[in-house]
Amino acid sequence: MLVLVYLSNRSLLSQFSAGVYNVTIMRVLVVEDEHKIATSIKKGLEQEHYAVDLAYSGLDGFDLASVELYDLIVLDLMVPGMDGMTICQRLRQHGNNTPVLMLTAKSQIEDRVNGLNCGADDYLIKPFSFEELLARIRALLRRPREVLNSNLVVKELTVDTQSYKVARGKVVIKLSSKEFALLEYLVRNQNKILTKDVIIAHVWDYSADILPNTVEVYIKNLRDKIDVPFPNLPPLIHTVRGFGYLIGDST
Repeated sequence: MLVLVYLSNRSLLSQFSAGVYNVTIMRVLVVEDEHKIATSIKKGLEQEHYAVDLAYSGLDGFDLASVELYDLIVLDLMVPGMDGMTICQRLRQHGNNTPVLMLTAKSQIEDRVNGLNCGADDYLIKPFSFEELLARIRALLRRPREVLNSNLVVKELTVDTQSYKVARGKVVIKLSSKEFALLEYLVRNQNKILTKDVIIAHVWDYSADILPNTVEVYIKNLRDKIDVPFPNLPPLIHTVRGFGYLIGDST
């Protein structure tokens, strides 16, 4: 049985009050052949404001892990199609350095050592409590692969990814959680052209119901809040016809 949990900056679930957003920009992929366990983990993590995708075989999990961008893997040893160690080894061979939490019913030291040697970052023996799983996930997520600046700036626009406050000049701008996720992704990639597919892959869940005009709708929402109210300032969000969108300089 394998549980693969991936978390990524491609999704955004939030609670907010008094205009301050409490946002977790994390995405979870659970690869588990026992549907009851997978569903239980999914529900638990969603209650902690993670967005969760499910796969029920090692092959499906490996395929998703190979083509999607995630931040954490919780990986058990046994699953149909491809076992956990093989998945971990192949991901590492392909340059995927996502942190791995190995999850297994095997308690022998040799099994744990083998799991760590194949590229895992931590080990959790079953049975375990959800609280311990969550604590280990959070601990691994506190080991960032790269330090991301929490104060982002594009000309007069400032985005604070810790307090989730946005302002243009001295004017505070209130955004929905998804609008904030989209804006953060645009700003972290300022002056780069981003296609609709790339934006969807980084901002929405894999299983989210995305309509053909979803990105256009959210881009328009951002423009209505970031550009339209400031007619004396140059627009920040630009459409590059036939390619996608960028924030920053249009030239």
